[in-house]
Amino acid sequence: MTQEFLNNKLISEYGNELALDITENYSVIRKTTIRINTIKSNINEIKDILKRNNIAYSEVEWSNFSLILEENQKEILKELEIYKEGKIYLQSLSSQLPPLFVNPKENETILDMTAAPGGKTTELAALANNNVLITATEKNKKRFERLKYNIEHLGAKKISVLNIDARNLDEYFMFDKILLDAPCSGSGTLSPSTINNFSEELLTRSIYFQKTLIREVIKHLKPNGELIYSTCSILKEENEYIIKELLNENKNLELVQLDLSNYNRIPTLPVEIKGTLCVRPTKLYEGFFVAKIRKISD
Repeated sequence: MTQEFLNNKLISEYGNELALDITENYSVIRKTTIRINTIKSNINEIKDILKRNNIAYSEVEWSNFSLILEENQKEILKELEIYKEGKIYLQSLSSQLPPLFVNPKENETILDMTAAPGGKTTELAALANNNVLITATEKNKKRFERLKYNIEHLGAKKISVLNIDARNLDEYFMFDKILLDAPCSGSGTLSPSTINNFSEELLTRSIYFQKTLIREVIKHLKPNGELIYSTCSILKEENEYIIKELLNENKNLELVQLDLSNYNRIPTLPVEIKGTLCVRPTKLYEGFFVAKIRKISD
């Protein structure tokens, strides 16, 4: 029943051919991808160490801090000092995209909502040379501890970590930029072991949380500030429809079209809102959605 509901959703949104391609890629074992933690290392050092350990890799054309392992050598990688020292971080290519669109600049204030386990938080810090002021929130205590560990392990600085529901932030918190990587149904990342976790109930619950989170977070965005909204879902109810509803409710917000000129080789799905990105699940990429909104006034 779960798979039938999902299949019907995919067919209604993307048609038979794309729906079949998506479901076939749910069964693909994706290659391991790593993000070089530029706070502690650089891509040349990591490439040299991988070569010396006979770990084959390929580069990512849109990133100078990402590598794709050509064979499933994750466990070997975890034994290397570069992993233990936090010089690399296991992170999917799709997950690395939202911080790039945040484009953090030194001394900006940034909120990372629902931040655990910290991959995007620490990427934001690295992109701004460890000189951006980040507030990272996570309400789940166990995930909060993991977030703190990864921030410390990867050497990220100037990060305030709060064990709270981001919807309960004090009103005086205001930010230049906000990353809301929202809890979702996970319809872009399903695998044979997780596909039964997807359900109509999960989708309904996810949409509710997405709407409440995005409405609340807008209150904490400075004028001319930007919100990056992302999910690991490929369903329009969690993506474009959330954005459309928010823009219809708030005349002080506008959509900012993403500059996708460097990402034209990424596999995508058709979107209803020009300038947003929906990544298609493949053997390299998880399904992911990204959109940018600007607050034009209070």
